[in-house]
Amino acid sequence: MHLSTRCIHGLGPSPDPTGAISTPIYQTATFAHPGVGQSTGFDYTRTANPTRSALERTMAALESGTHAVAFASGMAAIATLTELFRPGDHIVVGADVYGGTHRFFSQVSAKNGLDFTRATTDGEIDAAVKLGGPAGRGTAAVFIETPSNPTMRVLDIAAAAQSAHAAGALLIVDNTFLTPYFQRPLELGADIVVHSATKYLAGHNDTLAGVVVVADSGLAERIATLRCTIGGPLAPFDSWLCLRGLKTLAVRLERQAASADILAHWLRAHPGVGDVYYPGFEDHPGFAVSTRQASGHGAMIAFRVEDGAAAHRVLAAIELIQFAESLGGTESLLTYPITQTHADVPEPQRLALGIDEGLLRLSVGLEDPNDLIADLAAAIPSPAGAGAER
Repeated sequence: MHLSTRCIHGLGPSPDPTGAISTPIYQTATFAHPGVGQSTGFDYTRTANPTRSALERTMAALESGTHAVAFASGMAAIATLTELFRPGDHIVVGADVYGGTHRFFSQVSAKNGLDFTRATTDGEIDAAVKLGGPAGRGTAAVFIETPSNPTMRVLDIAAAAQSAHAAGALLIVDNTFLTPYFQRPLELGADIVVHSATKYLAGHNDTLAGVVVVADSGLAERIATLRCTIGGPLAPFDSWLCLRGLKTLAVRLERQAASADILAHWLRAHPGVGDVYYPGFEDHPGFAVSTRQASGHGAMIAFRVEDGAAAHRVLAAIELIQFAESLGGTESLLTYPITQTHADVPEPQRLALGIDEGLLRLSVGLEDPNDLIADLAAAIPSPAGAGAER
């Protein structure tokens, strides 16, 4: 079954006994037992709910996994995953992950005894992995995000899997930017895939959600037990919103990616724009890897204007594009990483990654690309003596 069909139908027709085409919202906290020691398969919504289970089955199918576990947010999913590890465990993490992930690892996980080494490139990841496995206090996990947020660095998932597995470690991949429609890390050797389903999966800027997908039943059971124990499962209505969003994931991403390619090339030609970070450029350092491991380059772009004052002018001048956090929805959003997504990353580290006062991140939505270009053309200042664009 083609992935675009799976987005709509999951593994097949709805198992709901009524034959409902749209999965019903089982808005209940608890379920009655037929008798002592008997269960319908659902006892308490924190543990399992039919609406959430439908979403989890669909996500497992899309990511080529066997099990999925849905959470109240992407950060709830990541926080729960860290409970797989013990104080003293070593984790290699991509240096330029989402700022909220960085904040959680540095301010919460480190306090709880996890030991992190940050790495930027494939070679640095391989060098940072400590052999010996978790029992021997070697590396317990490698956590990467590719393309990275916001500078679109591309990491080789298969190479990271090889490095992690040589040490007996798990490879965790944040696949939020590309989704399973464009990239499926489990097929490339990853052990765990995590999503902020708030973004492309739900796709309408109207809910918070997170999803973890695995291919190992034992690992899935551990994660599901942790979710039940800690709390933070995705609510029934939000599960339904994600299911509804998935039905249009393929057509949304195809349109958004096509528009992003147009905008990335336009931005690159604008005299008021410096670096443009977009993995679809053939001269992008990760283009070959991206083309090999993904079927599309996504709809995220980062670009640099002259300085902070220029960035502020752009954010004040845009009208169609909205100045807001988040990404992946139907509306195009422009984000200022230095004060929003990556405000808690220490300045030396942030600047080393290229996240400075002139950097802006664009999530391309479903508007006509010509309208988005017109909005940016009116907002981005050109250097004195330069034309509007070249």
